[in-house]
Amino acid sequence: MASAARSAALRVLLLVAVAIAGALSDPTPLQDTCVADMRAATPVDGFACKPQSAVVDEDFFSRAIASAASTANPFGANSTRATVATFPGLNTLGVSITRVDLAPGGLNPPHSHPRASELVMVLQGEVLVGFTTGANRLFSKVVRENELFVVPRGLQHFQLNTGAGDAVFVAMFDSQSPGVVTPTFAMFSTKPAMPMEVLTKTFLTGEDQVNAIMSKFAGF
Repeated sequence: MASAARSAALRVLLLVAVAIAGALSDPTPLQDTCVADMRAATPVDGFACKPQSAVVDEDFFSRAIASAASTANPFGANSTRATVATFPGLNTLGVSITRVDLAPGGLNPPHSHPRASELVMVLQGEVLVGFTTGANRLFSKVVRENELFVVPRGLQHFQLNTGAGDAVFVAMFDSQSPGVVTPTFAMFSTKPAMPMEVLTKTFLTGEDQVNAIMSKFAGF
């Protein structure tokens, strides 16, 4: 009897594990195409499909990352995203891509993607790519043209141009909408503002120092 109960418990745990694993990636599509209807309401998650009769060749084509974006900002970096929001043909396919341009010394600040792992491929220059684990261990590598570096789902990571000239890389994701969380903005540029007590205790500093940091993010 005890053995039967253990078997039943194991089956339940297996079902829970399968459900959790399924929740960590975009759902498998149930049809050949589901081009996002960007004008339709989003009832639960993702986008409704355009009628098949309205789908055209251009729905599966995008120039979203064809051109370099301006890096004239404090970070010397700019990201141009081809997610489902800008490329409706990606809807339900579980993939997307971002182009990142970095000026010399430019930094794509530490951030995470809650819904996707990231595969980085450098197209130009050399880029230091790194991520940190839950154990606060840093893994990093200088990545050069046509080389790859992978960042596991949800982990904090960054890209820094360590070369003499401009750098360009593409980041490929296993989600049509990977999301992005940048801690500096999440702490210092929220609306409404993060409670001062939270910030001073988090950074073990005083209000003057926190206000000085917050002032640098006022324009973002």
